[in-house]
This record gives sequence, structure tokens and C-alpha cells, in this order.
Amino acid sequence: MASKRSAPPAFACTECGWTTAKWVGRCGECQQWGTVIEQAAQTGILRRIDAVAPAASRAARPITQIRTTDAPRRSSGVGEFDRVLGGGIVPGAAILLSGEPGVGKSTLLLEVAARAARGGRRVLYASAEESAAQVRLRAERTGALHDELYLASETDLATILGHIDEVQPQLVIVDSVQTVSSSLSDGAAGMPGQVREVASTLIRVAKERDLPIVIVGHVTKDGQVAGPRMLEHLVDVVCHFEGDRQTSLRFIRALKNRFGPTDEVGCFEMTGSGIAEVPDPSGLFLSQGAAEPGTCVAISLEGRRALPVEVQALTIAAKGPNPRRVVHGLDSSRVAMVLAILERRAGIKAGEVDVYVSTVGGVRFTEPAADLAIAIAVAGSIQQFSVPRTVAAVGELSLAGEVRPVTQAAQRRSEATRLGYEQVIDDRSKNLRAALTDVRARAASRRREDEIPAF
Repeated sequence: MASKRSAPPAFACTECGWTTAKWVGRCGECQQWGTVIEQAAQTGILRRIDAVAPAASRAARPITQIRTTDAPRRSSGVGEFDRVLGGGIVPGAAILLSGEPGVGKSTLLLEVAARAARGGRRVLYASAEESAAQVRLRAERTGALHDELYLASETDLATILGHIDEVQPQLVIVDSVQTVSSSLSDGAAGMPGQVREVASTLIRVAKERDLPIVIVGHVTKDGQVAGPRMLEHLVDVVCHFEGDRQTSLRFIRALKNRFGPTDEVGCFEMTGSGIAEVPDPSGLFLSQGAAEPGTCVAISLEGRRALPVEVQALTIAAKGPNPRRVVHGLDSSRVAMVLAILERRAGIKAGEVDVYVSTVGGVRFTEPAADLAIAIAVAGSIQQFSVPRTVAAVGELSLAGEVRPVTQAAQRRSEATRLGYEQVIDDRSKNLRAALTDVRARAASRRREDEIPAF
């Protein structure tokens, strides 16, 4: 008796490609929920994506015969946002903006929409999370009212597409992709299948009409964009809006950018009347008082922008057998390593005191260039010497106590000179002992100058 041929797998996971003969809610390979769909439906999605470009443009041609033209950019009206995008918004671009809840994504995009409307462009803001009245109240508070800014509170994708046909905007903002649902996909809004369908449809509309679309995306507790990983592959630009909600400072970074670099950072400040750009944030991360023991200024590099960041350290006698180590704004593991180097290579007993290390202004400074500033600040707190305000420190410490060079050292020194720092202690000091000796000498010299009475 001839054996019956088994039917080919009819369902596949969109994340890892695992196949199965029947539908399951959870992939048996990557353990993701809601990623297993029928292969025919998956093929249909890919066909819809491929249908964006006409057949003539898909024909293979010699690379020398392909014309290249600079993509025309239009300013969003927010200079720091344009900086991250590479100079402005490209027609037909699909931009994904992610961030923690309450960090200010909607406030930023409402400001972008209002400024684009004031610049003569018609903007459609589709809010699926808030009612139209709620968005109107926020727009009144931030001064984002304009007749060319159209507002729709919709959660259905087909209705949003209808608004696009009716309004004929030149910029569309969808807030957010996890709260919009499509009737062409099963499941509730926010499920991977729904997110995939909504995003692919919006991207297809953007490409067909040369219509830039900004999509807001939620993040998981790990900081990743919620939904299928395919979402980040489909869009042209992925931006992340970050900041500590306890402080007013916000940063926007480009994690992916098909039209520009990914090393630019935009700086904003949340105020009572909305969000404000900070084109020169040099003074935000420095204390305003006189130099105190336990402080040292380092030069951080945020994208292409060099910023002075003050590192502060406070040490007190340990009250228990295990000294405390409290770190804010810095990498705790690097601080622990710097303390070990201080004790072994410089003879400073950091293991006998409680150490508190922090940055000014709530900025995060986790790159190795902070090592030398941390060491000088802790040493100054223990030995009670003050680093002059005209001295900055930039350098990475090796376990042997050597001061190693850091990336973009020339740019950091140039920014320090522009801000008035007379000396930058860096890898020109061969080791940590030499750097600390230099700082102590300058501190003693400045103290003697302060003690001389003026005539």
C-alpha cells in the first residue's frame, strides 16, 4: 500500500522561518508569540511590499547606468530633529520614533507638525492613543495650533488612509503603530501580525505618493521596539527618544538612517510650555559654583558633538564591613574598575570609604573616556584637593594604570579650548600616577594664587 504523502508545511514564523503544518500561537523555535502565520498570507505581504516599485525599476541594469540624484530634503522646522535625520525629511521616507512611555514623543512630534504647518505644508496628525480634545489641549499649552495642522483620532487603518486621501497632506504622523489595527489581519491591535500589516501598508503609501510618514513605536521593558523585528527593517529611519523623566533633558538618536549618518544626537529640554531645542548644551552639565574637592570635568562625545560633563565624587568613612558604591549617570562596572586601579596603581585607599559618583545634569556618560575624570574626582575627594576650573581630563585607564587615548581626541581638545579650558589631561600623561601628580601641582599652584592678596 502506497504511503500517503504528507502535506507541506502551511504555516511559517516571520521571525526565524520555522515551519509547521498547523497554526500555533507560539513559535517552536524562537518562542515568540503571534509570529506564526499562513505562508500564503506571508507571501501576500511580501508581494504588497514588492509592488511599491514598478516593474521597470526592478529590472537589473549595470550599476554605471543607474542615475543618482540627491534626495531632496525639507526641514521639519525643528533644527535638532533635522540634525539627527541628516538635514531634513526626505519625501517618501518612513521614520520610526521610539521611546519610553512619557518621555515626550507625542510632544516632540506635535511640535514638528506645528512648525511644518507654519512652513506652508499641510500635516495630518493621526492619534490612536488620545482623543482629539486631549491633543487639542496639549497643542494649546505648547502653542502648536495652526489651520494647516489636521487632527484625526482613529484606531482603524482604513479610516486613516481615507483621511490621507481626503486631506492630501504633505506630512503624516501616526501615533502609534501599536494602537492601530487593520481588518486585513487577525488579532488585536499591537499583535505582531497587526503591527506588521499596519506598518507595511503605511510604508507602501509613503513610497507610492512620496509622502513622508513618521510612525511612533512603543518599546518593551528591555528598551527594544515592540512588535516584530521586521518593523525596523522596513522603515528608512529608526530614531530613539531617550531621557530620564526625573530631569528635563532629552536626547534623540538615529539607530538607522538610510539617508544620513547615525552618529548625530539632538538635544532637547522639556519645559512647562512644551519641548525646546538646546543647540549648544555645553553649560547644562557643569556646576556653577567654585571648584570643590571631588569634581573633575571630562569631555564627552555625543555623536559628532563634544560636550563638557562634570563628574562629581563624594567619599566618607565606611560604616560597615562592605563599603557602599553608589553610581548615577556612569557605568557602575567601570567605576568599580577605576577604584581598583586607584588603589593598586596609585596607592589611594578607595576600599576603605563609601564612594558616591555622579554626573551633573542627569546626563549619561558611559564611554571609557570618563575613566580618568572619575579617578581624579575620587582621588580629589579622598585627598581633599580641588581641580581648577580651567582643567579637563579625558582618557581611558588600563588595568596596568596607563592612560590610553580615546576616539576623536583632537575634537575633544578643540571643544575644551573653545570653552576656555587651559589644559586637557589625557594620554600625554603616561600613567595614572603622573596624571594625578600633574593635577595636584596645578591645584596647589591655583591655591597659592588665590592666597596672594590683590593690590
